[in-house]
Amino acid sequence: MSVFGRTRRGENVDMITLHAGDLTVRLLPLGARVQDVRLAGVTHTLTVGSDDLADYEGAMHYHGAIVGPIANRIGNARVRLDGMMYELERNEDGARHLHSGAQGAHAQVWQVTEQTDSSVTMTLDLPDGMAGLPGNRHITAHFAITASATLTLTIIGTTDATTLMNFANHSYWNMDGSNSWHGHRLRIAADRYLPIDAATCPTGDIADVAGTAMDFRAGPVLGPDTPPLDHNFCLSDRAEPLRDVLWLTGQSGVTMTMATTEPGMQVFDGRPDHAALAIEAQHWPDAPNNPDFPAIKCAAGDTYRQITSWTFTT
Repeated sequence: MSVFGRTRRGENVDMITLHAGDLTVRLLPLGARVQDVRLAGVTHTLTVGSDDLADYEGAMHYHGAIVGPIANRIGNARVRLDGMMYELERNEDGARHLHSGAQGAHAQVWQVTEQTDSSVTMTLDLPDGMAGLPGNRHITAHFAITASATLTLTIIGTTDATTLMNFANHSYWNMDGSNSWHGHRLRIAADRYLPIDAATCPTGDIADVAGTAMDFRAGPVLGPDTPPLDHNFCLSDRAEPLRDVLWLTGQSGVTMTMATTEPGMQVFDGRPDHAALAIEAQHWPDAPNNPDFPAIKCAAGDTYRQITSWTFTT
């Protein structure tokens, strides 16, 4: 590890470098964040990061980070849990709750508990009431690289009281190292998606992708005619064993294959500049307010678990 910077709160943040096979990944404990991804033989990074810690406390606060305990949006910034209503921070336009607000996992410095050349384990304790939710929650994030070029993230959460958990890695990806994702091919193994309203919150409907611009099953080339994207693609109705679900291929010939256990995949086009795609494996957004969506409730004694992997090839 090497010192990367110091937060506004005065906390030291180290740079962690993992390597195995053809892949080298740099991580930061601030947000358990993916900062840089390098594939042998490719001259550019495959993710969007910064060498300045201040950027991660500013406009890039979600880039590469684990967001949660509730990823994505809660439309009315409130949730009902076991008969109790919890008011959450309205950190998007003063109306909606996004990525668990200022106290979310992305803004915390995680503790490094184990490290090898190819893996690292970080932990985070969220005390009762933090991010607006009940329960003393203990979260573990384990990153591991396996040859030839696969990064796997396992997130495990426990709680001593009923709460909500839906974590996601919020990395932005561009396989070409270019200033736009135009020309990339995007394939998603989803035959349904969640329509959104003007505030980018799910309407509650679950729609078929067939015959719509949201059909990415054949891997279309992205470009100026690609519709605005900030949508959840419905992979399944519940968590499943780890399976390949998304493929992103640049004009350079570099492909990222994502596998996950999660039932949803949020894709955000990074507007207005369209420099990279945020691709977030998760449960469906605003689930507590939509009873037909897979639930994110986690009771005392239950264990939350997510596994997501990224494999890179040329």
